[in-house]
This record gives sequence, structure tokens and C-alpha cells, in this order.
Amino acid sequence: MGEKIYMKKNPELSVGIINPKKTFWQKVIKQRQLVYMSLPLVIYIFIFKFVPLWGWTMAFQDYKPAKHFVDQNWVGFKWFAFLFKDKEFLLALRNTVCMSIISTILGFISAILIALLLNELKHIGLKRIVQTVSYLPHFLSWVIVTGLVSSVFSVEDGTVNNILSALGFIKSPILWLSQPKYFWWIVGWTYVWKEVGWNTIVYLGAMTAIDPSLYEAAEIDGAGRIQKMVHITLPGIRSTVIIMMIMSAGHILDANFEMPFFLQNGMIQDVAQTIDLYVLRYGFSSFNYALATAAGIFKNVVNIAFLLFANWIAKKSGEERLI
Repeated sequence: MGEKIYMKKNPELSVGIINPKKTFWQKVIKQRQLVYMSLPLVIYIFIFKFVPLWGWTMAFQDYKPAKHFVDQNWVGFKWFAFLFKDKEFLLALRNTVCMSIISTILGFISAILIALLLNELKHIGLKRIVQTVSYLPHFLSWVIVTGLVSSVFSVEDGTVNNILSALGFIKSPILWLSQPKYFWWIVGWTYVWKEVGWNTIVYLGAMTAIDPSLYEAAEIDGAGRIQKMVHITLPGIRSTVIIMMIMSAGHILDANFEMPFFLQNGMIQDVAQTIDLYVLRYGFSSFNYALATAAGIFKNVVNIAFLLFANWIAKKSGEERLI
């Protein structure tokens, strides 16, 4: 009965009865060169991604480095319960989510807008120059970028303060990196400056797949550039935008580590503390490896949950999805 149903769903196998499992292994054998090529990568992922997951067991113990695994004191979900009672962790969770949302929203909007403008740019040379200049910051280390931000927003001869003073907007330098109300936005716009060019390439690639005849038909109907962007270009890249949004949902608790770490000071500590810094503090400064591991597990589980939820929403809406 099962074979008959399989034959109905797969009419190409209607000539004789073919075992699906046998067909699968025949394909594997036929493409064995590709399998051999992928083996080093699979082994690498298994050794460096899956084997270290054994360390997650520390989150369920009062872990002591000097003790053997079997001698550890197992405490169940003690440290997970502690996380949600710890005001410092809840503060770090708030900061991480807010910085991630600000960076994601600004990154999406700016990348799509720049891609739309570049797509309308007819001068090929100028278009290539703009693309090159915009995506070069992607290759800079976050440590270097943080140093540039520190110099640009410095109170002493900082570029931003100098420009605002020259234009008459301020009379005295502003402490940009010492006032909590500015910090999240500085992190967000820095992320845009560094990554917007790289993200723009993705959308420009999607725009090249749009049928040019649609633009020609729109011009015949009297549509202007903005109308073509709204009614042709944006719908044409909708699937790409949704895929990018789903992938971003999987990084909701992955706020930038380097900027909060290097720019934090006593005046902005309440808005600069992130989950990564929380893990660093308890894991390496306080030597509470169990609590740090629990915080890391929580972060990864939430990221995976958001990724699957966003993918499920896309599936129910009939849109493109990852799986």
C-alpha cells in the first residue's frame, strides 16, 4: 500500500517498483566526489561545534574545575532559576534585546534604501565606487571600529563635537560616550556604517533577478521611478527580505560584544551591560562557570526559538522560508 502511494506521488518511478532508499543511496554513490569533498567540513563542524556541547552539563552542576565529572554536585535548574531572579542579568537581557532590535531595524531600512537607490543609478562607474566605499568597512575589525568611534565622539577634539560647534548647534562639547541616552543609538548607527554595504549586495543581487520587461511595461503605463520601486522592485525582493528577517530573528540576543566591552564606563554601565559581558564577568572574573554556562544556554535557546518561530510564521503566511 505504501509503495502504491509513493508511486502516485512520484510518477517518474511508475515503471517497475523502485525502493526509495535504494534510489537515495544510488544518488549518494553517484555523487560520491561531492560527499568526499564535504567530509572535512562535516568533521570540522562535529569536532568544534557539537563535541563542545558536552560543556553545557556545567549549567546543571555546582561546577568545580578541580573535581572529576562524576564527582560534581548536580543541582538541576538551580542556576537558570537564579538568572531570572538576578537583576543584573535582567538588565543585561534588556540592553541586549534593545541594542539588537535597534541595529536590526536600522540595518534593514538603510540597506534596502541604498540598494534601491543604487539600482536606479545609471552611471556604472559611480555605482561601483559607491558600492566599494560602502562595503569596505565590513572588513574592518570591530576593535578598530570601536577605536574610531571613540575618537570621533571624543570630548577632546572629537569630529562630531567639532562639526556641531562649527555649525553653531552646540556651545560646549557633548559627552556622547558618557550619557546613557546616546549609547544604544551610537551602537546601532555604527553597525549600519560597518555592515550596510555588505547587506546591500544581497538586495542588489535579488534585484538583478527581476524581469526587465516589468519595468518596460511600467514605463509604457507612465510609471515614474518611485512608482516602479514601490510596485515592482520591492515586491520582487520580498522573498529575500523575508529570508534575511528570519535569519536576523536567530540573532535577537547577539548584540555586538566589542563595542559595549571597550566603550563601557561607570556612567553608562546600566545600558552597556549585555549577556555576553555578563557571561564574561561570571565565567572568567568570578569563576562561576555554571552560571555563565546557564546564561549562554539561555541565549542560544532563545535565538533558536525565535528563528524557528519566524520561519513558522513565514510558512503559515505562504512566504519564503529557510526550512
